[in-house]
Amino acid sequence: MINKKKVVQQLMEGSMKFSSYFLEEAMLSDTLRGQVMNKFRNRILTQYKTSNYPGLPDQVRQDKIDMAMALLESANRALERKQISGKVLHRLLKTFLANLIMDKDERANTAARSFAQRHGAPPPGVIVISPTKTCNLHCVGCYASSGYGGEHLKWDIFDRLITEGRKLWGLRFFTISGGEPLAYRSQGKDLIDAAVKHSDCFFMMYTNGTLIDKRMAERIADAGNLIPAISVEGFEARTDKRRGAGVFQLVLAAMANLRQAGIPFGISLTATRHNAEEILSDEFINFFFNDQQAVFGWLFQYMPIGRSYTLDLLVTPEQRLLMWRRTWQIIRERKIMLADFWNCGTVADGCIAAGRSRGYLYIDWNGKVTPCAFVPYSPANIHEIYQRGGTLDDIYELPYLRAIRQWQWEYALGKEKPERCGNLLLPCSLRDNFAMGRGLIDTYHPEPEDEAATEALRDDDYYKGMIAYNEALRKLLDPIWEQEYLLKFISMPLEQNGRLQLGF
Repeated sequence: MINKKKVVQQLMEGSMKFSSYFLEEAMLSDTLRGQVMNKFRNRILTQYKTSNYPGLPDQVRQDKIDMAMALLESANRALERKQISGKVLHRLLKTFLANLIMDKDERANTAARSFAQRHGAPPPGVIVISPTKTCNLHCVGCYASSGYGGEHLKWDIFDRLITEGRKLWGLRFFTISGGEPLAYRSQGKDLIDAAVKHSDCFFMMYTNGTLIDKRMAERIADAGNLIPAISVEGFEARTDKRRGAGVFQLVLAAMANLRQAGIPFGISLTATRHNAEEILSDEFINFFFNDQQAVFGWLFQYMPIGRSYTLDLLVTPEQRLLMWRRTWQIIRERKIMLADFWNCGTVADGCIAAGRSRGYLYIDWNGKVTPCAFVPYSPANIHEIYQRGGTLDDIYELPYLRAIRQWQWEYALGKEKPERCGNLLLPCSLRDNFAMGRGLIDTYHPEPEDEAATEALRDDDYYKGMIAYNEALRKLLDPIWEQEYLLKFISMPLEQNGRLQLGF
């Protein structure tokens, strides 16, 4: 046991040096946890006092701080509730927090430096892999058109992607999507086997939750390095309407199993024209973040791709503005980590697709590499790359992906002055900037991921509808960007405007 009195004294004096052992003991201690959280808060403030991209507005930096503080407080609540088992906490600290926040993983740091020497930029921060298209549900509007087909990555390929990501790019975090990740089977292996084998990495999976019975929850807990984000569409009526009768109750049962096993979990939300208000209501937030004890939330605005794609499900521009205000209210006032990948684009410095530094790229069940799960156009297949003796490194230099990264640079990241920065409330290379994104597709001719993606390229009404949607978004959100980001803090440095200490 650690000497708590001595630790508190060292913390107060600022002389404590973090270690995985200390963090684990202190995080489980009601006496010491507050002091550790203060150290993390100070570290976050120090980290964000300078920006990686000096041409971004100061308010962008503030958004990052506010989101980081919400994540920290979300983790603190989970620890106070005793909903994280010692084993899961140990793995989380050892393979994720300690390494990422305290930069202690020399193996990963060496790989990242080597990547930067080869490619002239830091590596992506994560790879999203969908190892199977198989799913036990058949949801309306599924972006992946998932179902009962047998398309999947062979275990050797799935395993190699994780191994090379760790070795060549220094990755420690992988996101697993689908299909339904827990339905993956290959060569006698499943997703939990991958997590166990790669115990020095951490995984998050997007799951419908219906396969998380007590036995599966125990396996996830034993692995210790896999956190679920469970999909819901709203309350029971909306969830069952899209996902199938009885699914909502199965989701609640899965959450109960995860709580009992000491596994923290989040929720994954898809906002449409029909549920945008419901999923951000106080009633909904209270139910899932208080009653069900979700630790975090990811919010995806419906993307018109995949099965039965339609523009009719897109949130309206007016809804998007209301969602922007409401999401940030929840983040700042309630300190809940709820990230909208579009409306919180400032946190990630805009579009994170195509293997951007600290961004990601996507590999599907057939080995197709795409810039994003929601941009289903592939310039290469990992099977072909491997067959000709290549590695994961060869993906990074694909011309289509390079072109997207060049647009990201020209849109925002490479600007020298904030007033020249593109609107990061409209970050998506396809959904928010359709003419540009479609132009790159027409120039580089990446292969459509499926028939639905092919049909979208042929659909003239789809093209005109997306252009009109983008114009309506800009008419509404460009003035917000100017008022809230370009003008609001223009005359006062961030450290002097009083926001830095808000809520501490």
